[in-house]
Amino acid sequence: MAAHVNTVAFLGFQVLDVDVQVHISTGLPAFTVVGLPDKAVGESRERVRAALNSMGLALPLKRIIVNLAPADVVKEGSHFDLPIALGLLAAMGVLPMDEIAGYTALGELALDGGLTPVAGVLPAAIHAHARGHGLICPAAQGGEAAWAGEIEVLAPLTLLALINHFKGTQVLSPPEATVVADEADYPDMRDIKGQESAKRGIEIAAAGGHNVLMVGPPGAGKSMLAARLPGLLPPLDPSEALEVSMIHSLSGGIAAGGLVRRRPFRDPHHSASLAALVGGGFRARPGEVSLAHLGVLFLDELPEFQRPALEALRQPLETGRTTVARANAHVTYPARVQLVAAMNPCRCGYLDDPAQACTRAPRCAAEYQSKISGPLFDRIDLHVEVPAVNPADMSVPPPAEGSADIAARVAAARAVQKERYRALKSKPPIRTNAEADGKLLEDVAAPDEDGRRLLTEAAERMRLTARGYHRVLRVARTLADMEAGEGVRRIHIAEALSFRRVVPGRRAVV
Repeated sequence: MAAHVNTVAFLGFQVLDVDVQVHISTGLPAFTVVGLPDKAVGESRERVRAALNSMGLALPLKRIIVNLAPADVVKEGSHFDLPIALGLLAAMGVLPMDEIAGYTALGELALDGGLTPVAGVLPAAIHAHARGHGLICPAAQGGEAAWAGEIEVLAPLTLLALINHFKGTQVLSPPEATVVADEADYPDMRDIKGQESAKRGIEIAAAGGHNVLMVGPPGAGKSMLAARLPGLLPPLDPSEALEVSMIHSLSGGIAAGGLVRRRPFRDPHHSASLAALVGGGFRARPGEVSLAHLGVLFLDELPEFQRPALEALRQPLETGRTTVARANAHVTYPARVQLVAAMNPCRCGYLDDPAQACTRAPRCAAEYQSKISGPLFDRIDLHVEVPAVNPADMSVPPPAEGSADIAARVAAARAVQKERYRALKSKPPIRTNAEADGKLLEDVAAPDEDGRRLLTEAAERMRLTARGYHRVLRVARTLADMEAGEGVRRIHIAEALSFRRVVPGRRAVV
């Protein structure tokens, strides 16, 4: 007796077909899983056995072999429980083989026969839809799978409910596409007193999706500004939400079983490893830079991160993707993020305070800031100075303008950019000025004659690289969009240059 059930395996962002082949023959009783299973897949034998026993079904006292084909691809994860169980039930004659053949199944079995959530349901549903299959998944993730389009989704609570559905004694209702409840309550910009220049820099960064580095003493408000940036960003549109949700589904991060509409905000601790930031590990999982795709990656105390981990961010920041290369895997994840970093000017943090500066200044600052390499520094569009808060500012009333007012301006500026790049039909699609580069950037951000003269002179005096030159143009284009202006003028170039420093530890004078 033999049976076949369709399921999938994941290789990074790629979904691979897996044929679960179950064969029951005479011989000594045994239950063997072959086809390069990892430990979680190997343990499915006991979960499947217990789940069937809980329903009053016992495995036949025969030789059972489960082959996961193709056999040269490593199978990882607990989602193979359900297809293995369905294959066994079909081979035992409990379920009709012809009906199961039209579905792709994945799910983890509890010992009582219940179905528990697994990672990767959304990309599996999209893959099944492309193949013309239906999908069987746990009930908690039915709303997630329904976003794949016109696809038949069976989302039972238990294995018994699924058996009854195929036997015709129970009908499973199709799940409805759901969105993760927006419970984020971002703090308001009204909480920050003073720091008008820093607020301006954060607004520009939000409007154009630019990378930003905030430098200032402890307690100046750098972390407060970063925490309020997500509240200024517009929500994800449907296509972006699907893209982000697929990444979080692969990492098992969609707890509510719905689509994510809020832009991600990731703030890893400075002790994070290289694999934690850019992805990797034994299973080549997505790192923080991919989990923050189309959102914000906040790195506080930037020089305290490991140097190799920071250097590994250079390629994702430039290309919008990260590639994890291993001897047994070569996977690519999207990583179009907005980097927001914060740091003290020196190790003690009081470089510009004569009353508290250490005796090793300015060498202390040079050594501390030199932990950030020039190439990484060059990939940051805005360098924002966050000075110490004046005690007099603490006693004044909160500012009248809050996050909602700034978010409205940011949304208007982003709408201008989206319409511009949509009309240009750029390939790949460009969403913000921070993604524009090369000839396209020079076409849409060409300054007037006075602006070009200023930029050329500043580039010579500040020793800007070609990348730095283009970063200034990007910021200037965003400044023009914030004013709903058609062209980039000298004033926009001047303000963009004011947010750029020559090298760590030294301020540029133009």
